Amino acid sequence: MIKNYLKIAFRNLLKNKGTSFINIFGLSAGMAVTMLIGLWIWNELSYDKYYQHYDRIAEVWQRHTFGTEAGAFNSMPIPLAATLKSAYPEDFKHVILASDGTHTLSAGDQKFTRTGTFAEPESTDMFSLKMLKGTRGGLKEPASILLSASLATALFGDKDPMDQLVKLDNSRELTLKVTGIYEDFPDNTSFAGTDYIAPWQLFVNHWDWIRNMKDKWDFNCTHIFVQIADNAEMDKVSRKISKVIAQYTKADPGITKELFLHPMSRWHLYSSFENGVSSGGQIRYVQLFGLIGLFVLILACINFMNLSTARSEKRAKEVGIRKAIGSMRRQLIWQFLSESILIALFSFVLSVLFVLFILPWFNQVADKHLHVLWANPVFWLIGLGFSLLTGLLAGSYPALYLSSFQPLRVLKGTFHAGRFAAVPRKALIIVQFTVSVFLIIGTVVIYRQIQFAKDRPVGYTRNGLLSIQMTTPEIYRNYNAIRETLTGSGMVTAVAESQGPITDIWTSEGGYDWKGRLPDQQDGFNVIGGRMDYGKTIGWHFKEGRDFSPQFASDSMGLVLNEAAAKYMGFEHPVGEIIRKNNEEYHVLGVVQNMIMLSPYEEVRPAIYYLLKEGGNFVNIRINPDVSTAKAMATIQSVMQQYNPAAPFEYKFADQEYAKKFGVEERIGQLSTFFAILAILISCLGLFGLASYLAEQRTKEIGIRKVMGASVFQLWKMLSKDFVVLVSISCCIAIPVAWYCLNKWLLQYTYHTTIVWQIFACTMLGALLIALITVSYQAAKAALANPVKSLRAE
Repeated sequence: MIKNYLKIAFRNLLKNKGTSFINIFGLSAGMAVTMLIGLWIWNELSYDKYYQHYDRIAEVWQRHTFGTEAGAFNSMPIPLAATLKSAYPEDFKHVILASDGTHTLSAGDQKFTRTGTFAEPESTDMFSLKMLKGTRGGLKEPASILLSASLATALFGDKDPMDQLVKLDNSRELTLKVTGIYEDFPDNTSFAGTDYIAPWQLFVNHWDWIRNMKDKWDFNCTHIFVQIADNAEMDKVSRKISKVIAQYTKADPGITKELFLHPMSRWHLYSSFENGVSSGGQIRYVQLFGLIGLFVLILACINFMNLSTARSEKRAKEVGIRKAIGSMRRQLIWQFLSESILIALFSFVLSVLFVLFILPWFNQVADKHLHVLWANPVFWLIGLGFSLLTGLLAGSYPALYLSSFQPLRVLKGTFHAGRFAAVPRKALIIVQFTVSVFLIIGTVVIYRQIQFAKDRPVGYTRNGLLSIQMTTPEIYRNYNAIRETLTGSGMVTAVAESQGPITDIWTSEGGYDWKGRLPDQQDGFNVIGGRMDYGKTIGWHFKEGRDFSPQFASDSMGLVLNEAAAKYMGFEHPVGEIIRKNNEEYHVLGVVQNMIMLSPYEEVRPAIYYLLKEGGNFVNIRINPDVSTAKAMATIQSVMQQYNPAAPFEYKFADQEYAKKFGVEERIGQLSTFFAILAILISCLGLFGLASYLAEQRTKEIGIRKVMGASVFQLWKMLSKDFVVLVSISCCIAIPVAWYCLNKWLLQYTYHTTIVWQIFACTMLGALLIALITVSYQAAKAALANPVKSLRAE
């Protein structure tokens, strides 16, 4: 019997090729999108689950509350770790200090600049390092180092890296022995890209600044990670340690300090803090894409159900004949259900092929390394289960409805579907285009937001500005020679050191006081140190006052403020004002336009620029605009290799680094565009199929109207009118919903665009035009048909 059902199902598919194509292609496209989004969500939700103690690991954070405002940060004083270990031994299994850093590693002729971390020895157990060679105990000696498998291969090739020597920053004092090789951390982990792990004691022994801070509670400079005890609860431990930081640090009037644990399970999805509380982050995009995937799949299923139910009414006579010759109702039900399930299974197989074809592009746009979970039974259970469910739902209406027909009425030709038979189909079309219009409006708003932020003044000149990180003793020792050689070459107009990169903030400090400071004003400022030519190099835009100058010895005690700092301090005329810190007085030289160094969507925080007395971390270079970039870069590379041969020539252009700040939103925009186009395509496929069906149903009516003198335009208008009304209703529903949701989304950005009425008007006109174009082919084809043939059609 089942074999017979399948045969009939195949014949019906071949008989109605157009409808079958629309059904299978539309449903498979929806399934493919859902599958892609499902893989992306799976990757996001499994973030950091690579670590064996995922649910027991946390990072220690501070929350500072001043008045009604609060801020949170994860930079900690070094002595806090020892205090937590000794004071709460029953609550913590591990408490470790760790500090990330970018350094040059060399072995023989091979040299690479890589990012790694200095951490205490027990970190290897805590983070479940999968050792390929050596053991997790490889950090017990200060002169040891663990390498990732990829870095070990890059440094030593096929040679066994164990017990080989690696030089850090080309320093003889930092010649380290390789004591272990660990598996690279997966991309969906917080420590992905950590290419080496070196002992914390090495960090303390070699760098004076960190050694000098090891007993100071007022200097936040490191990260502290903990693994709570097996019988402990994260929330209880977090509350227990909350007052520790306040006990050991100086009390500030009006400011409350407390510690809390930020669990690893929230690091990625809930990385954003609002008013000192973990409030969101990547979870917003997981929810957004989940809804989009669900909507696109619903659109495809609506098409499937609409066309299945519309076409099923043509099979009333077949049902009547089969009933007349003895078919039972349950046999007819299984027949219709088997056809629907067969189409759904075909669509699932085709959707897997679509995913394989689209996945490379999707990975590139989403910045992921996703792959089909062939070996995961959950993937197959969900895919096949959904196919069966879709087939049952789509086939249930024709199966139950048609199988209930009285054969006598059908065969006599007195059966009619009824005046309300098309109502469900019309409702589903409205749902389809409501979703499609919403996605189009959302895509437009996302791109407007990105462009709005890109057009924001950045406060300095990005073009032709690049930075080179200083990692070796040679570059510090030869800095003056590098600067003089480059500026003397004519290829470069300015060179200056800085304490941090141009497009990020590395240091935030408190302890500042000024005339008129209110008791409840926080004193934390972004702090950026630079050499004398720093402002000239990056292209500061002065609003008031002047830059640092070698003509004035007193400038060593001078400061430059950004507009936000001058406004926050309440200075009407900041130049000449005195700012005090650590019993020293500094005078304000000038005020520069706010530089966007962090998020372009957020308000610029108050910043203070000071003159470096010692070496910085970056060499910033301004290329001469009158020479070609390629020629200038060749000169810069030659000079760097001459004076800093131990480090690879690696650089970053400021405009490219700034462009990366739009990466997440641009990826969301590109994916939203893809999904919106697909939603419109699926909806139009459904419209096309229904228009074809309705034109076919009204063939005789069209012939009679033509004979009675109706024009082609009148017939086209008659056949298109219903669809235009349905799409108009969809727009009326989608527009207020889109305005509410997207306005709420924009409010999460301090600096955001506005939603203008033209977006809705253009989207509505576009949707109507697309719908008209879709149905016009069938409408025009029916209207132009020979009325003689139309009247003979039955």
